[in-house]
Amino acid sequence: MTTSTLARSATSDAPAGVFGRSRCLSDRPHEQVVFCQDAATGLRAIVAIHSTALGPALGGTRFYPYADEVRALEDVLRLSWGMTYKAAVAGVNLGGGKAVILGDPATDKSEALLAAYGRFVESLGGRYITAADVGTHAGDLDVIGRQTSHAVGRTPAAGGSGDSSPLTALGVFQAMRAGAEHVWGTTTLAGRTVGVEGLGKVGYELVGLLTADGADVVVSDVNPVALARVAAEFPAARVADGVVAAPLDVYAPCALGGTLTPSTAGVLGARLVCGAANNQLARPEVEDILRDRGITWVPDYVANAGGLIQVAGEVDGSDPTVVRSRVDAIFDRTAEIFEMSRTLDIGPGAAANRVAERRIDAA
Repeated sequence: MTTSTLARSATSDAPAGVFGRSRCLSDRPHEQVVFCQDAATGLRAIVAIHSTALGPALGGTRFYPYADEVRALEDVLRLSWGMTYKAAVAGVNLGGGKAVILGDPATDKSEALLAAYGRFVESLGGRYITAADVGTHAGDLDVIGRQTSHAVGRTPAAGGSGDSSPLTALGVFQAMRAGAEHVWGTTTLAGRTVGVEGLGKVGYELVGLLTADGADVVVSDVNPVALARVAAEFPAARVADGVVAAPLDVYAPCALGGTLTPSTAGVLGARLVCGAANNQLARPEVEDILRDRGITWVPDYVANAGGLIQVAGEVDGSDPTVVRSRVDAIFDRTAEIFEMSRTLDIGPGAAANRVAERRIDAA
């Protein structure tokens, strides 16, 4: 197993290497970015540790078929930065980190590869704690966890708290309820049309919560299997080719990030945006476009913190009922951010950033 750094960017118009890309995200650059390769298993992974100011950097491992390592690097840098702010706003004593494994989990994932990755995580000495993300699940964490003591979100049989998707979805739902109160003066989504884009682990759970609350749910996904599952279990949900431009009250992006671009923000019909996807804004100025159009955006790292809160409970040994109450408190946290946004006349994203940065600076 070997480690290395990326010497230069493959795109001439992008900042070269790790340092330039990290500083483009914020004035708080990453502490450490490490690359791992294991020839025997085909493992190629990147771990980005953005901050350990509040504690060890915790974040999931994403297993994804990136076009090249430059795109993988861009993703892991953005995701790890978001984890720092997510942990700070959520009130947990953890820093921000993230990992990506380059490859198709359907064909490239193996027990030997995951074990090699676990040994790599262990070599970081506890600065990074891993969990599940896109392309990985609790069973994978069991394999990784046999090689390192710094893995959370394992199955209950292995001593973990299991799949974090239900609590992630619950947090999004609570944030959406707070958003509904801010926009329409009521905490229920009953009678509102909610477009859920992406029916993976969290999107599927969110559809169930919205249906139970009486929402009119419209769903879309590129995966026909995911669509068929939701159609079978939630027959009231309507299937659409896409939801961004559909007549909606709420747009819930739950797939990969970057779906809110200047063009999509310009045609979005929803009054509220709240979803589970990370890095929903393709560019920071998209929030201004939304705000100018009277659309309320719940910052993604505020809404989707439920999974982080769950695995943070594993780290500090909290009782599951206490963990759930912390996830339910995402409603109150979202409402506080809206109030700060109103008082200071700034967007919710800027307000959430201030909350996070005050806590980080205090540490």
